[in-house]
Amino acid sequence: MKDNHHTPPFRADVVGSYLRPDYLHTARRQFTHGEIDLVALTAVEDRAIRELITKQKSLGLPVITDGEFRRSWWHLDFMWGLNGVEKASLSQGYVFDGIETRPETARLTGKISGENHPFIEHFKFILPFADANTLPRLTIPAPAQFLKELHRPENKQATESIYPDQAELVADIVKAYQQFIKALYAAGCRNLQLDDCTWGMMVDARYNNAGVAISSQDCDCHPSTHTVVSSDLGSLAELLLNVNNGAVEGAPEDLVLTTHVCRGNYRSTWAASGGYAPVADALFGRENVAAYYLEFDTDRAGDFSPLAAVSGNKQVVLGLISSKFGQLEDKTTVIARIREAAQYVPLERLCLSTQCGFASTEEGNALTEEQQWAKIELVQQIVAEVWKA
Repeated sequence: MKDNHHTPPFRADVVGSYLRPDYLHTARRQFTHGEIDLVALTAVEDRAIRELITKQKSLGLPVITDGEFRRSWWHLDFMWGLNGVEKASLSQGYVFDGIETRPETARLTGKISGENHPFIEHFKFILPFADANTLPRLTIPAPAQFLKELHRPENKQATESIYPDQAELVADIVKAYQQFIKALYAAGCRNLQLDDCTWGMMVDARYNNAGVAISSQDCDCHPSTHTVVSSDLGSLAELLLNVNNGAVEGAPEDLVLTTHVCRGNYRSTWAASGGYAPVADALFGRENVAAYYLEFDTDRAGDFSPLAAVSGNKQVVLGLISSKFGQLEDKTTVIARIREAAQYVPLERLCLSTQCGFASTEEGNALTEEQQWAKIELVQQIVAEVWKA
């Protein structure tokens, strides 16, 4: 059995984001309205992160994160930190099941590069809290997620004006991520998680293969649906695989690189449905990561059979516990599902976590902090029973 305290992914693991405390929500609103400055906001963030890390350690979690407390979004804040990228607004946000997000995006203003990214300092803040039993982890959006953001309909003109050749765009994204990873490693990070909804969106026929949902005014479909308008799924899979693998090429061998895949997580709603089979060969077989954190909490993610495509000694973290609602899952049912997954990936290469973070955006999911921690304790209880930890 692998060492559960030193080698990620951990048998009882987490995806990374946590519910923000009320006082942090208040401070962010005050900052937005100009009532406090950045220094004051940062001090509140620092306090919240310290308290979060104390809680993570008290529960015996082998990994600590900052909960993404300095971010508004799980992905856009990282993109805004790259050179050549600005925060911009759209006419429509991301469309989830019965709800729409804030209409914010990342748009190009010039050539992309990755020097002096603010997330390096974010990681440095949590590094001193690590000890012999806890590893600090950073989560960022995968390069594929950034590429697809730049191809949202209202971003395409800016993207193509700066990068008329997509090969050059991909090359600069790869280079920017490599620059970031090099700086992050130098800062002391040894576990980087690449969050990637692109694969989860590709398996849903309501979305086009560029990964951008078109709005109802652009088609004759029902307002709550989307249509397929683009080309070969296999070609897109190759493009996304190449940009992700290119970004991590040359990364230090002792930097554990993992990826998380889901189908949307915003205020307890979801964006896509579909099993992993259409993308399994590319994603599970050829993406250069050590492990996959995979959504499996509902039948929207399909069955476990695509896991047969997981190559080599890669590990799979089964996201069988929902972070979207507070009710605790039945342990017996979850254990039975772990046994079912072990038909495709050996039990010693399986781990357990929630299907996603608890707050992919600052709004958070519809559960309490107490319920959040109860979910994590349930993961730990199940792991102790299944793996006799």
